[in-house]
Amino acid sequence: MPYLKTHFEENVLQELMKTRGYANRHEVPQIEKIVINSGVGTSLDKSAVDETAAEIALLAGQKAIVTMSRKSISNFKLREGYPVGVKVTLRGNSMYEFLYRLLSVALPGIRDFRGVPTRLDGHGNFNLGIVDHTIFPEVNMDSKRRTIGMDITIVTTAQSDEEGTSLLELMGMPFRKR
Repeated sequence: MPYLKTHFEENVLQELMKTRGYANRHEVPQIEKIVINSGVGTSLDKSAVDETAAEIALLAGQKAIVTMSRKSISNFKLREGYPVGVKVTLRGNSMYEFLYRLLSVALPGIRDFRGVPTRLDGHGNFNLGIVDHTIFPEVNMDSKRRTIGMDITIVTTAQSDEEGTSLLELMGMPFRKR
C-alpha cells in the first residue's frame, strides 16, 4: 500500500474529522484523481508528440493519451484532428505514488523553492503548473532534446477551497507561507 494512502487513512482522516467536525468518515474530503496534461503546441513534428507522450508515461507510470484538436484555426496553422497535447489520469495507488514523488522529491528539488501558491479553483481542486519536467528523478537529462512543461490537477471531493486546502496541507503540500 502506498505511503500517502496509509498516511491519509491513519492520520489525515482522523485530524480532519476532529478539526472540521465531520460525523462520518465518508464526509471527509479526499483526493479523487490526478490529471497530468502537457501541450505540444501546433507542432507538426510527430516525434515531439511521441517524445512528450513517452516522458509523461514515464512520470505517471501508465500510458498517456494523445489529445487531438477539436477544430481548425488557420492563424495557428492548426487543423481539426491534429495532435496538440498529451494527458494521463491517475487514480488509486498510482495516484498516491505519483503525489508522493511530487511532494517529497520533485518539488523540494527545485532551486529557490518557496512553496506552491495556495489558490484553489473554488471547488476544492488544486492546479499546479510545472515548467520543466526534469525535476523528477526518473527523467534522464542526457537524452532529452527539449524540456516539457505540464499542468497537474489534483481533483478532490472537497466542497470548498477551505476544505481542499486543509486536506492538501495535511497530505504534505508545501504551500507558500504568507
